[in-house]
Amino acid sequence: MDIGKVGIWFFLDSMSAPDSAAFAQSVEKAGYKTLWIPEAVGREPFAHAAYLLNNTDTLNLATGIANIWARDAYTMATATNTVAELSGGRFVLGIGVSHKPLVANLRGHSYDKPYSYMKEYLPKLKDVFYQAPKPAEPAPILIAALHPRMLALSAEQAQGTHTYFVPPEHTAKVRAQIGPEPWICAAQAVILESDATKARTAARQYMKTYVPRLPNYTRNLKNLGWPDEAFENGCSDELVDAIVAWGSEEKIQDRIDAHLNAGATHVCLLPIRADDEALPDPRIVEAFAPR
Repeated sequence: MDIGKVGIWFFLDSMSAPDSAAFAQSVEKAGYKTLWIPEAVGREPFAHAAYLLNNTDTLNLATGIANIWARDAYTMATATNTVAELSGGRFVLGIGVSHKPLVANLRGHSYDKPYSYMKEYLPKLKDVFYQAPKPAEPAPILIAALHPRMLALSAEQAQGTHTYFVPPEHTAKVRAQIGPEPWICAAQAVILESDATKARTAARQYMKTYVPRLPNYTRNLKNLGWPDEAFENGCSDELVDAIVAWGSEEKIQDRIDAHLNAGATHVCLLPIRADDEALPDPRIVEAFAPR
């Protein structure tokens, strides 16, 4: 499967279903090969992916990510086979252990030993009794990973990894660990706004969902050398700038290139608006479309 060098990643839950289909069509028309959709507290991602695939012709849909605590391995595998077969092989399964607030607090599951749970989950995912027609080729599987053990698992047991909330330094570290072949699909939030105050205000609005609320991201950034004080008062300007690329098209392109040069297979752009609207910025979709 060719997923392209750059794709689009976005929460589409603020849109109606027809509007989300129109957005997917605009991404396809712009020339992107892959659109990423998450699973959090909104739409069920397999049903939504099937709908978006049915409303596009060539676009790949990737889950970024489907929560492994939300469905057992058998259900995950059959859903994947169903969507991949219905779409003619245009589906990428991104899975992950998510975060304790979304697993224990929201779903009521135990979040004990997430790495062990993923390690036990993967063989079950690949070995299921399935009697319906299968896709011509199995859907690629990516594992959301930030830390060494899960990254190793993504290289050994899957197609690679989908990383999120990371600077290019993390991409380089991952490539050095997992070798040249596995995919690294790195998400990168971007804001097409050159006014520093406006851009950083929007960036902090985005970032507050992740730090300090979701400690996996904070721990990863601290492992990269960011001190405790960088996370205070909505994060330092330096940390904001490391996580969210903002400014001119040229400046944002530099960040995309930094990930690719660091070893990313694919960069998933989050086209964030600077005006506090929970909708993707169409200017970004157009500006960074494959040429």
